[in-house]
Amino acid sequence: MQRYLDSTVRTDLGRKMVFLTGPRQVGKTTLAKALMAEYPRAQYLNWDVANDRRMLIGQTWSPRAGLVILDEIHKMRDWKTYLKGVFDGRSGDQAILVTGSARLDTFRQSGESLAGRYFTLRLHPISVREWCQTSGVAPDEALDRLIERGGFPEPFLAGQPAEAERWRNQYLEDLVREDILEFSRIHELRAMRLFVDMLRERVGSPLSLASLARDLQVSPTTLGKYLDILEALYIVFVVRPFHGNMARAILKEPKVYFFDTGLVRAGEGARFENACATMLLKHVHYLQDVAGRRISLHYVRDKEGREVDFTVCENGKPLGFAECKFAVPAVTPFLATLAERYPAAGAVQLVRELRQPEQRGRVAVEPAARWLAELAT
Repeated sequence: MQRYLDSTVRTDLGRKMVFLTGPRQVGKTTLAKALMAEYPRAQYLNWDVANDRRMLIGQTWSPRAGLVILDEIHKMRDWKTYLKGVFDGRSGDQAILVTGSARLDTFRQSGESLAGRYFTLRLHPISVREWCQTSGVAPDEALDRLIERGGFPEPFLAGQPAEAERWRNQYLEDLVREDILEFSRIHELRAMRLFVDMLRERVGSPLSLASLARDLQVSPTTLGKYLDILEALYIVFVVRPFHGNMARAILKEPKVYFFDTGLVRAGEGARFENACATMLLKHVHYLQDVAGRRISLHYVRDKEGREVDFTVCENGKPLGFAECKFAVPAVTPFLATLAERYPAAGAVQLVRELRQPEQRGRVAVEPAARWLAELAT
């Protein structure tokens, strides 16, 4: 299937080098290889393949290649200096596409700055909007499948649920044994695996690293490092509380969600909330990467412990609030309070099972699937 960033990657390659990042097996290589037919003598080189690594080190690919795809090149020492030389010394208008399954901004090796030479695009799992546009199915059907299968292409498109589960079990095992070990040199894989399992059961709840550290008999600092690694590898993402003073927000407990909704072990409500979180983050990242907007995703929690699941902010100000409910259409009081406090921002209660939409004061009660299908992507 054609992915939502396909045309954007094409356009950006005509102007600068493109970094395409995102979770492992989200479809980056498939998207990249699909572009090869449009360029003369295009070449794909993967740092993890011995023969390709030799060509990458020697830069012996064809100078007439219209497109060169460099996969996992961030594993090379001083990769930034290397890429600067490759881009500045390329022949003619040769396009350079760099792909990787880790956040490239987490690799801090010394070397030349790449400023002004590249665009970054983050590829996300399939969303309600993307699947509706690709297949023509109704939003409710798309959301049901996403909650059941998660949005990664292979399990999502699998013929049977058992195939999706077999993929997911192997995927998680490979992430822990291979990617995390290679990325971090952590050898306490048992503690990391237990930490991941705990997170799978705590999706959507404020996360106390101190409490989990006691259970795992490690320090909160160690768990903080584990969480950073899981974020850098696009296994989980963190949603921090909104506050006018962002320094204070960083100190408060974050919420953690999985890029793969299928990994969530909590109940239906948590899986639904995780699915909404993945699509809101995809919406936010798309507007950041493609439109250059200073937009971010948070949740809201006051001193009394009242919460609203999500708020999308731009330049530090709320654009809208969203509360996720599986089947309860009654508007939560705190959401109504925030709608009154920030009248310029929209407020919506997303209900998975809803007979018909309603407007209750400043809060719109909407069918979740239909609303999610109207996000940017």
